[in-house]
Amino acid sequence: MARNPQRRAALADAGLRVLAAHGARGLTHRAVDAEAGVPVGTTSNYFRSRDALLGALGERIFERFAPDDAVVAELAARPPSSALLTDYVRYIVERTTRYPELTRALIELRLESARRPDLARILGDTLRRGYRADVAYHLAAGLPGGAFEVALLRYAVDGLLLDLLTTSIDTGFDPDQVIAALVSRLAGDVPSGG
Repeated sequence: MARNPQRRAALADAGLRVLAAHGARGLTHRAVDAEAGVPVGTTSNYFRSRDALLGALGERIFERFAPDDAVVAELAARPPSSALLTDYVRYIVERTTRYPELTRALIELRLESARRPDLARILGDTLRRGYRADVAYHLAAGLPGGAFEVALLRYAVDGLLLDLLTTSIDTGFDPDQVIAALVSRLAGDVPSGG
């Protein structure tokens, strides 16, 4: 198996562009080779199976969504509060809507994983690892709520992102107001670690 991490990342990025543009059915090793401008067979050297390719795309999405350390440090310097949690959630929505093709690709992967058990295992591991990291950070930061509230916020934010980045129900509500209401209603009155 090929081991060049920069090439692997570049192929995954090309795969994400193919997935966002053509959906899961249009994602093939050859399509990624063409998108990346590499010789035919390069992608299959890095990702032996379709599930391995799809799983790697899920991991790459989360690498690219990683928060800016300076922004996190600025937020972490504030005392824990509902307002701080609201700003964390705003930052999550800002990061995930800044590159809509990445969030759409993640939605495609999650839908595809419902049909592919091996992908469900790979992607599920990535998603659960992210959730556990979110809970650990949330608790360490002393933010209102605990694992249950983090889950509620994730469910709510996923729905908001689906509406913002796909066909919308067009409620006319400002997403910033929606985020504030979600945090307030789902975690605002819950004590830290709740």
